[in-house]
Amino acid sequence: MIALVQRVKHARVTVEGRETGAIKEGLLILLGVHTTDTEDLIPWLAAKCANLRIFPDEEGRMNRSVIDHGGAALVVSQFTLYGNAAKGNRPSFIESGRPEMAEPLYEQFCTTLSKELGHPVARGEFGAMMDVELLNWGPVTLSIEKRNQ
Repeated sequence: MIALVQRVKHARVTVEGRETGAIKEGLLILLGVHTTDTEDLIPWLAAKCANLRIFPDEEGRMNRSVIDHGGAALVVSQFTLYGNAAKGNRPSFIESGRPEMAEPLYEQFCTTLSKELGHPVARGEFGAMMDVELLNWGPVTLSIEKRNQ
């Protein structure tokens, strides 16, 4: 499972002109599910995202988590994170989890992250063609991956 985590001033997702989720300062998390992923990866990844110290303290140093900062989270499913473009010009997505296994893991990640943060997370719409708007703050973007061994 991979989380592309971006510290944002604001972010929002729309599907066919309808807003499905929006936040002010916080984390935009693009979540990819691998074919080998299972639910036992979720607690670690959700805790890691919630506790990343990437928000500024009083001295401007990245020393506070989104929890400390009082920020929000927006989670968007993105199967293309496991796209492989090593050969040719058209990416292969055979390592991306199929929707029937990836969607429950996405939903469980959102629920677990909500518990870590102490409030609901905003969401995209699984499997939909989404427009994601954001203002990356920094910019700060981290890739965090946890895989089954």
